[in-house]
Amino acid sequence: MFKKISRRDLAGLLGLSALGLAAPAGAQRSAAKPGTYVPASFPKDFLWGTATSSYQVEGAVDEDGRGPSIWDTFAHAEGNIEDRSNGDIACDHYHRYKDDVGLIRDLGAKAYRFSIAWPRVFPDGIGTPNPKGLDFYDRLIDELLKTGIEPYATLYHWDLPQALQERVGGWLSSETSRAFADYAGHVVARLGDRVRSFFTVNECGRFVPFGYGLGIDAPGLKLPQAEVNQARHHVALAHGLAVQAIRAHGRAGTRVGVAENITSCVPAIDTEANIEATRVATRELNAGFLNVILTGAYTDGFLRYAGATAPKFTAEELKIIATPTDFLGLNIYAPGHYITASDRPPGFDVLPFPSTFPHMSSDWLRIAPETMYWAPRLAAEIWNVDAIYISENGTSSIDRRAGDGQVYDLDRVMFLRNYLGQLQRAIVGGVPVKGYFLWSLMDNFEWIYGYGKRFGVYWVDFETQARTPKLSAFFYRDVIARNAIGA
Repeated sequence: MFKKISRRDLAGLLGLSALGLAAPAGAQRSAAKPGTYVPASFPKDFLWGTATSSYQVEGAVDEDGRGPSIWDTFAHAEGNIEDRSNGDIACDHYHRYKDDVGLIRDLGAKAYRFSIAWPRVFPDGIGTPNPKGLDFYDRLIDELLKTGIEPYATLYHWDLPQALQERVGGWLSSETSRAFADYAGHVVARLGDRVRSFFTVNECGRFVPFGYGLGIDAPGLKLPQAEVNQARHHVALAHGLAVQAIRAHGRAGTRVGVAENITSCVPAIDTEANIEATRVATRELNAGFLNVILTGAYTDGFLRYAGATAPKFTAEELKIIATPTDFLGLNIYAPGHYITASDRPPGFDVLPFPSTFPHMSSDWLRIAPETMYWAPRLAAEIWNVDAIYISENGTSSIDRRAGDGQVYDLDRVMFLRNYLGQLQRAIVGGVPVKGYFLWSLMDNFEWIYGYGKRFGVYWVDFETQARTPKLSAFFYRDVIARNAIGA
């Protein structure tokens, strides 16, 4: 794919030779002249990757025995998706996966985080598995390994089997938690000979409140807070049961963790008091999911705040939920809150965002590169985590093709350069971040926005399915080749 425009041609077109795009990956660089910027390297074993999810890219929603998911149902209902689209075809990754693996190879990335569609494997959520359900992932994984790319599989990225939603209420029932564990065990038994690392659940902090509380994601319910909290507890229980199933069915050395869109708290000013208050805020504002799976307890502050709406649970469930994991995945985009210390309980104040706070093309995606420093640092300190992956980071952009057919997404390059700079700051400071997965490999179905928000470093023409590398793809390839951030 990159052969369409060489690094030399791109540098000539854009006058960006200072980025090193014209130099072949791994080429020897001459000694720097006095005053020349020499980027600091990431650790030698740092893992550079990229990511997608099943419903957003695969398409083929009714092929090879796949059952419907809640997102199939939700996307086809009038008024739910901004551009009235759906994921029926998406990026047609199901049929074009070999070409898409080539895109990852061309970036130089050494890992690919993808998700497995639960309704492909168990069309009804439970019962007899679909014999063809994992065949696609067999082919994808074999292609990745043949190309030298390590597969990182996510077991749940929001596409719950519709049958479970209808039969037991989806995540409102602990039956779904147990069904998820059975599904996880089946997948790991089949794929665990080639996949060493599994994420259980992606972004409980999004799909539960948005899907069961606000009604703006699948399954589109607006339930009382007590039911929302109970659904979140059932997701935490599903995670714990899945970890146990993976330990039981996986090969020796199989690793497992969770990927969560942590509520990122940043000290408004880096004083000692504010940093401590931000530590408290991070724990309390993530108490309903991250804290309970990493400590086995809901905080007293969370339970007091929830009051009568607190989830019902048993001591045995808490023990299952806290089954030890091997790593923590953090999806980091925007700051959740800026924090200052307070003499009043709970010991911190959340500051309001001014109307002029800068953001990317998505209004919610406020630009705050320091989030990439504080979120992993505080997570490591609070929960004593010794292996963190940035499981998602990236930005939407109003990408336009220029007259020469290229996409010059300078805003995304700016975003990535600054966020990666703060990630390096964290690593230099001793935060145990082991890898980074750029979201996303290519433009795709962006949930309630349909195809109107583009997050990829590859442009996708959704009529022809042609993929074209954007400027950000060349930037990210350069970062990977250098193992460092260019000027």
